Amino acid sequence: MLPREYSEQLERQTLSPRAALAAESRGREREEIPCNFRTDFQRDRDRVLHCKAFRRLKHKTQVFLSPEGDHYRTRLTHTLEVSQIARTIARALRLNEDLTEAIALAHDLGHTPFGHAGERALDRCMDGGFRHYEQGVRVVERLEGNGNGLNLTWEVRNGIDRHTNGEWSQTLEGRIVRVADHVAYINHDIDDALRAGVFAETEIPRHITDILGATRAQRFDTLIGSLVENSGEDIQMAPAIQTAFDEIHDFMFERLYRDPVAKNEEKKVDEFIRRLFDWFCTHPDQLPPEYRYITETESVERGACDYIAGMTDNFALEIYNDLFIPKGWQLQRNFKI
Repeated sequence: MLPREYSEQLERQTLSPRAALAAESRGREREEIPCNFRTDFQRDRDRVLHCKAFRRLKHKTQVFLSPEGDHYRTRLTHTLEVSQIARTIARALRLNEDLTEAIALAHDLGHTPFGHAGERALDRCMDGGFRHYEQGVRVVERLEGNGNGLNLTWEVRNGIDRHTNGEWSQTLEGRIVRVADHVAYINHDIDDALRAGVFAETEIPRHITDILGATRAQRFDTLIGSLVENSGEDIQMAPAIQTAFDEIHDFMFERLYRDPVAKNEEKKVDEFIRRLFDWFCTHPDQLPPEYRYITETESVERGACDYIAGMTDNFALEIYNDLFIPKGWQLQRNFKI
């Protein structure tokens, strides 16, 4: 028996009847010879880990634009925290941990530079709008692999597409990632906001901390424990816990996500992204070859959008400076002083 076949057999024997089984995946867009050692979901996880879009998450904003200090979250550290939380829940519910991890690691591959401010800016630029979860599917289906995509399984792509808004994923593993994403960002954003002095821990309403806990570890224990204890046919928390979680979410929107001081720099992002977008739409010849191909086969706007969406914060700043910031003239001397 091949190692992959043994792993597939273990899934059948040990996982919940509600779990997605690798051997019963809906498959890939392009059929492939199975790996001898890894299940299809394990293979997907590895493809995500080794792709360029995943590496770029290290230099993309999570909440604070270009924060001073090494301890604030980036899009990559957020992704790793989501993966850890989601895997914990999946393991406790005897669901497919490999599928859960693959979706979690891939869920934000379509995020723009400068976080949700960059996403809103591109949404204004593109006819039909821009949503990072749809872009994430485009990354794994079209943009990675030299234009061939990663050829991931249907279950992983479905989880990426439905991790934020609208319909829920058709697998419980995908639904776990959607909930874990919220649990992760609310808690680590509280941590980052406290470090930045946006608000004090004592300002979080007492009736919320009495239910969820006053520390990050306590909140994780409460939220994850409630999800494990109350999930069955679906992924859900106890009503009282869900209400408190919704209230702390509202508190964060009021005190951080919409705070004019904490988010002051974001108002510059819209014009920044718009200028880049307009430039590459009128100068498509200056796009890299793979994006020029998109302008020729789809549209100029699509190629410009894909290029900008994939940029890291620092790379976007470098490109902007090269295009729009005047440089000092340097005298070319033919003699030494």
